[in-house]
Amino acid sequence: MSTIKKSVIAIMVLFFISNVNATNLKSSTDKVKMPKQTRSSSVSSFKTDMLDAKLNGVFENYFLLKDELVKTDGVTVAAKAKLLVTSLSEVKMGELSKEVHKVWMKVMKNVMADAKGIAATQDVKAQRLLFVSLSKKMYDLVKVAKFQTPVYYQFCPMANDGKGANWLSKENAVKNPYYGTKMLKCGEVVETIK
Repeated sequence: MSTIKKSVIAIMVLFFISNVNATNLKSSTDKVKMPKQTRSSSVSSFKTDMLDAKLNGVFENYFLLKDELVKTDGVTVAAKAKLLVTSLSEVKMGELSKEVHKVWMKVMKNVMADAKGIAATQDVKAQRLLFVSLSKKMYDLVKVAKFQTPVYYQFCPMANDGKGANWLSKENAVKNPYYGTKMLKCGEVVETIK
């Protein structure tokens, strides 16, 4: 073969090899990037799940407190309120999203004060009065933070000395925490929060 033919063949072979290498390099780069993207999104999802777990703990303890008010047992209501205080103190404001953080800053002191007030007494009438205020603030929080399942915002027109009062429930069925068994089904669902 002539030198020119050998040179042309060598250039073509080099060109072919470089294209194959470039394709393989791009393919391997894409493969390397994909796990990073997947990993970062799963880390982000994990952080969100951890955040939700903390707030879900607050909501769960609120629901337990509400259930004890339905039973009209001041001793267990106080115990559940202590659990709520603990879960509130475990929430780290720096981990909250901007929107949730904004509401948290507005309601935190009042929610904590109401929960501590309920925990400090075994008088169901006093506990229910504080629960009116607590429920208003918890509503503001659950609207932005969202709970893991639908939450039912319920209303009793007779509670709070006839002024009416709301509460949150995981159940659609009304179980009135302001009257317990005296008027268990007094009230209605006024909003479903998803």
